[in-house]
Amino acid sequence: MFLNRNNSYLRTVVLNKYADIQAKISDSGLKVTHQRTVILEAVHNMNSHPSVEQIYDYVKESCPSISLGTVYKTAETFVEKGLIAKVSTHEGHMRYDPKLDNHGHIYCTNTAEIVDYYDEELNEVIINFFKKKKVSNLKIKNITLQINGDKIDPDKEISIK
Repeated sequence: MFLNRNNSYLRTVVLNKYADIQAKISDSGLKVTHQRTVILEAVHNMNSHPSVEQIYDYVKESCPSISLGTVYKTAETFVEKGLIAKVSTHEGHMRYDPKLDNHGHIYCTNTAEIVDYYDEELNEVIINFFKKKKVSNLKIKNITLQINGDKIDPDKEISIK
């Protein structure tokens, strides 16, 4: 795609994403507000499983009147409405994840990074385990597995093949 002199393509993409964020909020039954929009947009844009403090630091420039308490309460409301997920760290700190599909997390205790991983084979193993154990009166909706460990070389990324 080519941009014209006014970068209209880029502006259209940004506006479409903003409208998508607002539609998600509205579809959840919540009133669309500027603060809710910038908070949900931040969680989606950060790609790092941010904490409330990190979200607050990210949004306070575009929304200077926002408080840390508002970010916390809004993030929790988004979790309740199924717009984002909550991820607990090894130390019990809460972080937030915009990805709601079936995936797991690797939490690095020495760097505080959270890395997403996807493995359908592992999900099937877990589902089959529950079938073999004849667990009754339970419909598995989601499988969340978190692995805690230390990065061997903190300067390198974790690779999953």
